[in-house]
Amino acid sequence: MHSWRRILSLLALLSSAAAVPAPSAVTSAPAASPTVPYASDDPNLPLWNENENIVPEPIRNTLGASVLGPQNIPIELQNPDLFAPPSTDSGSVPNYKWPFSLSHNRLQTGGWARQQNVNSMSIATALAGVNMRLEVGAIREMHWHNDGEWAYIIQGDLRISTVTPDGQVYVGDVSQGDIWYFPAGYPHSIQAKNTTAGGAEFLLVFDSGTFSEDSTFLLTDWLAHVPKEVIAKNFQVDISAFDHIPASELYIFPSTPPPVNIESDMVVPNDTPMPFTFAMSQVNATQASGGSYKVVDSRTFPVSTTVCSAEVTVEVGGMRFWHPTEPEWTYFISGEARITVYASSAQATTMNFQAGDIAYIPPSYGHYVENTGNSTLLFLEIFRSGLFQDISLTQWLALTPPELVKAHLGLDDATIASFSRVKQEVVGPTY
Repeated sequence: MHSWRRILSLLALLSSAAAVPAPSAVTSAPAASPTVPYASDDPNLPLWNENENIVPEPIRNTLGASVLGPQNIPIELQNPDLFAPPSTDSGSVPNYKWPFSLSHNRLQTGGWARQQNVNSMSIATALAGVNMRLEVGAIREMHWHNDGEWAYIIQGDLRISTVTPDGQVYVGDVSQGDIWYFPAGYPHSIQAKNTTAGGAEFLLVFDSGTFSEDSTFLLTDWLAHVPKEVIAKNFQVDISAFDHIPASELYIFPSTPPPVNIESDMVVPNDTPMPFTFAMSQVNATQASGGSYKVVDSRTFPVSTTVCSAEVTVEVGGMRFWHPTEPEWTYFISGEARITVYASSAQATTMNFQAGDIAYIPPSYGHYVENTGNSTLLFLEIFRSGLFQDISLTQWLALTPPELVKAHLGLDDATIASFSRVKQEVVGPTY
């Protein structure tokens, strides 16, 4: 009996011991792991340049294969990042490159003109461009159009004129690197001076992507389609005065160069409240670690209310990295570059650019311009806005709470602290 009691007491003791929880062990939480894989470290430099004597192949690392069919080697040499794109490219971004060399050229006695608009680059909905050449004395005839006109002188000297709706007049001279602006509807003229042997060449940018140089309102075309009796009545002169008006438009035509003294070319002194030209060539560029830039917008050129611009140089290996708040039309004057455009939703495309090429960047598209050549890169940024604005990637991250940046990108404190809090428009190469 006593033995059964001892057995029951032992079982009760064991049961109570099992009911007491064991002390918990103190352990660390699992180490953080990436939500998605880390970005690849694969090299993504351009694989060749346009001057190399090779037959390019669409092969990058282990991807791609040789071409068995015909090749347009000169075009493939100019576009290595389209033919063998970097691994960071993804999805489908509409074409944002147009070389003026592919534009149909309108040849006239005294010059030529070629254009780019939505018909040649459908993504360029807000801005269009014209490249025009006038020999000494040649005139782009008096005309007007529905869109504002911004211009940059590539080479040579020109005289322009306009009359405002209030009957005020402006006559001005512009030279290489200078600009002008005519608001929509303002009648104006353009004539090459004889101060340089070859006349002038210039760039025109219009504040609508549907602009057509072939659809401007021309003085001669207008009067050729109005009865002469009506013309005579309007000017209050005899109808015989109009015996020699052209039967069709002149557009570009040769003429006597304007007088050297601009005052002698004026019917009345200039009396507009604001000038329609701006000596951008005289503006001192702001120097940066990787190049230079100068900006002209409505704060310095008040009449230019719909278009503003920056002239940018990037030294070899340097770059500019940002996104615009307004549509951007970029024109390359010299050097070689590449651009990657990020269009959201994992869509990105890289393209290469040479002198005479145009890039069009829609609002908010993140992108960079990198000098991939062996000489200084010079280009123009033209925005569909009276005010120049852009957002610097580096400044954005430098001024954001560091823990947020760290959570997004996994960067350490020292790296984040090294980011410049001052906007760097052009940065130099990293070695």
